[in-house]
Amino acid sequence: MSVSNTDWIKPTALPPIAPRRPHTIVQHGETRVDDYYWLRQREDPTVIAYLKAENAYTEQMMAHTLALQEQLYAEMKGRIQEIDLSVPEKIDDYFYYTRMEQGQQYPIHCRKRASLDAPEQVLLDENRLAKDQAYFRVGAIKVSPDHCWLAYSTDTTGGEAYTLFILNLDSGELLAEQIPNTSYSVEWANDNRTLYYNVLDAAKRPYRLYRHTLGTDPAQDTLVYHETDEAFFVWVGKTSSKAYLLLLLSAGVTSEVRFAPADQPEAEFKILQPRQHEVEYAVAHHGNRFLVLTNEGAPNFKLMEAPIAEPHKTNWRELIPHHQDILIEGIHVFRDFLVRFEREAGLKCIRISTLNSDTTVDAVRDVTFPEPTYTFNPGMNADYNARTLRFTYSSPVTPNSVIDHDMATGNWDVKKQDEIPSGYNPSQYRSERLMVTAPDGKQVPISLVYNQNLFKRDGSNPMLLTAYGSYGYSYDPSFDAKRMSLLDRGVSFAVAHIRGGSEMGRAWFEEARLLHKKNSFSDFIACAEHLIAQGYTSRDRLAILGGSAGGLLMGAVTNMRPDLFHTVIADVPFVDVISTMSDPTIPLTVIEYDQWGNPADKASYDYMKSYSPYDNVTAQAYPHMLITGGLDDPRVQYWEPAKWAARLRAVKTDDHLLLLKINMDAGHAGPSGRYSTLREWAFKYAFVLDRLGLGDPSPSAAPATPPSSSSG
Repeated sequence: MSVSNTDWIKPTALPPIAPRRPHTIVQHGETRVDDYYWLRQREDPTVIAYLKAENAYTEQMMAHTLALQEQLYAEMKGRIQEIDLSVPEKIDDYFYYTRMEQGQQYPIHCRKRASLDAPEQVLLDENRLAKDQAYFRVGAIKVSPDHCWLAYSTDTTGGEAYTLFILNLDSGELLAEQIPNTSYSVEWANDNRTLYYNVLDAAKRPYRLYRHTLGTDPAQDTLVYHETDEAFFVWVGKTSSKAYLLLLLSAGVTSEVRFAPADQPEAEFKILQPRQHEVEYAVAHHGNRFLVLTNEGAPNFKLMEAPIAEPHKTNWRELIPHHQDILIEGIHVFRDFLVRFEREAGLKCIRISTLNSDTTVDAVRDVTFPEPTYTFNPGMNADYNARTLRFTYSSPVTPNSVIDHDMATGNWDVKKQDEIPSGYNPSQYRSERLMVTAPDGKQVPISLVYNQNLFKRDGSNPMLLTAYGSYGYSYDPSFDAKRMSLLDRGVSFAVAHIRGGSEMGRAWFEEARLLHKKNSFSDFIACAEHLIAQGYTSRDRLAILGGSAGGLLMGAVTNMRPDLFHTVIADVPFVDVISTMSDPTIPLTVIEYDQWGNPADKASYDYMKSYSPYDNVTAQAYPHMLITGGLDDPRVQYWEPAKWAARLRAVKTDDHLLLLKINMDAGHAGPSGRYSTLREWAFKYAFVLDRLGLGDPSPSAAPATPPSSSSG
């Protein structure tokens, strides 16, 4: 039914008020009334008009911060290399790299043959493709094994449904075949003529794998695999040896892998080990065996080997046993080396072993990192025969550094460290690692960084505290040049490594999912209380931020302890937990039953209802709040933040500022393009600084007293 009433329209000094239109939902014999269910009707112009009214109100209420936003944007822009070049990666006879040009939003993908002194060949200029597009993002980008073809995909809405293109790199010709509705996964067979890709179903789940032959009609492509279980996603990849194609089937905490020789494009994918609920495994290839990383009977994972001829697990042999205190997060196999990416005592580790034969793993050596708090991210490492491991290293005070680590000698070679053109003195900043006792006695880490020239541990220091706490994702302490705009205004920055991630091992994740999810919230609250009690900040100086599942965290803790936080930013927040998880037509719902539970189960329904942010809004005073969403977001539908903001407006008892900003041209990741992204962060930081009383555009060494309230 169309919603034609426009009774939210008010004088511009007042916020839009969404009309209540009760919608009755009955589950387990219990009736819930959703007054804002009508906001799901995206096709109704009235809904769009309401979202635009909210955006107009947000723009008006932030108008006094425009000078601050411009200053923040200028600072952030001044810290990036506008003309920049990535460290080239040698693959066969080519050096591949990306470069950025001044004033351009997107990277240009290039290569040189044989030598870095050779002429440059531009493979793909994203700026040209993005011309006249409000949103643009490249999904897959994959060069064929013979380096003659480029498969790439693009999204121009933010909805994460990509169109796949194929480019002849010798002639520059774009083939006529274009394949819509694909996901991120693309892989070449070794014949250089066959391309595998996955497509999306109505719920935007990658559910089918197709095989395409260059120069043929995509309508005639061969369906290789169709996943009928709505909880599983379909991906395709290739082993680092390039010998095998891998069909990867994943469902949260369950996985299955199938394999086929990469030089036999029409070969059948064989199951390595049938799926088993809550058993995950990943596969690499070395010699005449597969290396299988599995958590079966090993919560922190163990490494097994399986003979390729008979890979069933009855033939597996243990190579690296399970360790109660060390989580193996992944492996990378080279011809002569095995690299394990691990996590111990909350910190990421790299352990390197030699692979001298098909039966041994010898000479384990740890990579030594120069700082006590840090993180790293592995590079592509596409050369199977390489003797160096490439990764990107950073810490809260050390900019991103591309490292080539000699796996034989241990030599650490810094190929590039990000420069801060406007200037940066790391000695001005200090990072700390704290441990906080949760209500059940668990020790929760906090990573903290601040400008030590402005920091006082007397409760007067403003702080931005963030966390995620879901899906086993670990929020590691890394460098962020944008953050300097906060630190140089006296705002310290902290990450609470709460349960739900994997910082302290797999149990850290298990202890905050399904019927244990509330541990994430109590951990976060304990971290905030500790920071206040120890004088790092105070209640009227503390802002918090989280996005997506971290936005759920923001909503839950704000309902539970609104007195503890002064300002809240909830980005694309997953807040309407019961209604979303009860609707399998929404993307990601079914696959996330293993994370949140299935509301069809009464116990899961009751537990979700007890913390779902939207369902637990109550008549109380809330902090200043900025809530964001994306109209084309397939992960958290725009109506979740919109409904939550509407209910908060109707129920809360305070006059603190509540803003809703819906990006009408983007999805879950927000605006595309590096400059647009900086402007978005300038807006968010301006909200935080303004609410904390630090609205002077210039960095100040004297934190002001925050305002106690504002209309809205």
